[in-house]
Amino acid sequence: MNARAEDVRYAVVVPTVGRPQLRACLEALAAARGPAPVRVVIVHDRPGPGGALPPLEVPAALAPRTVVLAGAARGPAAARNAGWRAAGPVPWVVFLDDDVVPGPAWGEELARDLAAAGPDTAAVSARIEVPLPEDRRPTDWERCTAGLATARWITADMAVRSRALRVAGGFDERFRRAFREDADLALRLLAGGWTLAEGTRRTRHPVRPADRWVSVRAQAGNADDALMRRLHGPGWRSRAGAALGRRPAHLAVTAAGAAAAACALAGRRGAAAWCAAAWLAGTAEFTAARVLPGPRDRSEVLTMALTSVLIPPTATWYWLRGLAAHHRVRPTPPAAPPPPAPAHAAGADTPGRARLAVVREPGGTP
Repeated sequence: MNARAEDVRYAVVVPTVGRPQLRACLEALAAARGPAPVRVVIVHDRPGPGGALPPLEVPAALAPRTVVLAGAARGPAAARNAGWRAAGPVPWVVFLDDDVVPGPAWGEELARDLAAAGPDTAAVSARIEVPLPEDRRPTDWERCTAGLATARWITADMAVRSRALRVAGGFDERFRRAFREDADLALRLLAGGWTLAEGTRRTRHPVRPADRWVSVRAQAGNADDALMRRLHGPGWRSRAGAALGRRPAHLAVTAAGAAAAACALAGRRGAAAWCAAAWLAGTAEFTAARVLPGPRDRSEVLTMALTSVLIPPTATWYWLRGLAAHHRVRPTPPAAPPPPAPAHAAGADTPGRARLAVVREPGGTP
């Protein structure tokens, strides 16, 4: 499919909290071969007192077309909305996370992806590559980050048609973390009859440094899962390709621990012992499942042992909190449908049917 040059014009939106990885992202974007963005909008979600923006180092090649906005500190969904609305009249908006590194031919590959998109294609994702250490097994945090390479519809690098953003109303700002806000937008677009495509461009997502407790903090996403269920119904996971994970086990382990404490307080020592044994067995199994695939060094084993005790009750707390906070939320309406396909388009899909398209490389595989 050939497209006029103006059909593949694009702006780039990068939400950031000022992480040092932003510099590498912008330098790679400036150095990439191919058509440059019409505009780069950086939304700094942690402005200083009075909304003052901290200084940012923007490569000279991007500086004339770069705008820096102060975010409202309401999370990446709100920051992305502010960014694409300030991007100007371009057909496409490319959302990049501030810790990704576009490839050396990223601009050329993006142009091909956008040119290949049909009129009902709302978004085209990149192929995310997560470099892992070659001299040892990856840690639990590294394996978690590596999951981005197979995740659907993540906005680490996602080109979205501006018209699709407008008819969908952008991202749902009730998602305050970098979690599920992209899947929510995708499901609304699919329900409206748009397609989502996998592109050919490649973007690296290095594993950023994290402390020992990052996996515990990540359990806050369980509240977002509760919101997704309210918005999209109980079958949302199959449509979004999102695995349930260990939540049933976390609920069981937490219940066993709570029951052990309750029985002990009531003086029921036998029942308390049985419940404590169940809690210990579940916690040990969870710890082993996280330790065995990893490097098994002293620091990692200690981290897994400590966090495996904390994760089940933390996940349960956020899940219950999300259910309570979002129990009045109504199902989300689908996005408005795309324009009808040209009559001469061969093999056009039935309008209004939710589907996933794949952009293929010439002679390659999806």
